[in-house]
Amino acid sequence: MKKARILRRVACYGVIGAVMFFLLFSLTFRSRSDFSQRQQVEIVAFGDSVFGEVRNETAVPAQVGALIGKTVYNAALGGTCASRQDVDRRLDRAKDSLSLVGLAVAMGAEDFGVQQSARLRESNMEYFPEVIDGLEGIDFNKVQIILIQHGINDYHAGTLIDNPENPYDVYTFLGAIRRAVAAFRDKNPQVRIVLVTPAYTWYTATGLTCEETDQGGGVLEDYVNAEIRLGEELGIEVVDLYHDCLPHENWWDWETYTRDGLHPNEAGRKLLSQKIAEALK
Repeated sequence: MKKARILRRVACYGVIGAVMFFLLFSLTFRSRSDFSQRQQVEIVAFGDSVFGEVRNETAVPAQVGALIGKTVYNAALGGTCASRQDVDRRLDRAKDSLSLVGLAVAMGAEDFGVQQSARLRESNMEYFPEVIDGLEGIDFNKVQIILIQHGINDYHAGTLIDNPENPYDVYTFLGAIRRAVAAFRDKNPQVRIVLVTPAYTWYTATGLTCEETDQGGGVLEDYVNAEIRLGEELGIEVVDLYHDCLPHENWWDWETYTRDGLHPNEAGRKLLSQKIAEALK
């Protein structure tokens, strides 16, 4: 009799434990069924802090959408590159999964598991988790336009611009864009892809401009010109923000449209938005 009571008690505890585990699992991990109803957006904008630092209605992607009358999802993540960076640890580097090529591959596979894990180590970027959650819920088959605004961080990192022996080398600037474009086209062959080059940049701490600063891969214009040539190679549009957008005849021109020589102020975001919207129209 005593043994039977013990067995019943053990069985009861087992049921309670199973229920608690199920509840904890449900609260901790989102059900994949949450994404059965995909978000419908017309433009997805990938990029760095030029697009991603400000995330209100004055952000560049938001203003572009308003100007051309389309819904926009801002998927730009500050500090990220188009390319992967850590050639030693390869695919397990957290921030590499948040690069343009990392996000493009995840989108193609409809699997953002790596990004969902990586975001936990990006505590200084509070908006990263929300961006990844939103990307995971987008129906990319219905997206009309993908904006790719990358390059400044690849330039800062001294990333090799291209690898002639391996055009799809994702540890190079152009190779990463080629791989991302291929992933986007595989997912949605009809999507319109538009490259947005970095704008002219001043480095107020050193008193130098992007014309004088080589981080190891060339000056910024080398990256811009290579991106323009890549657009011709891939048959996609390029919005050139470097050569004919921000005035840069004089050093103090940086104060007109940027807050620090790199990141656009409100007037700068408006100007960049108008330039991109004109191209999209």
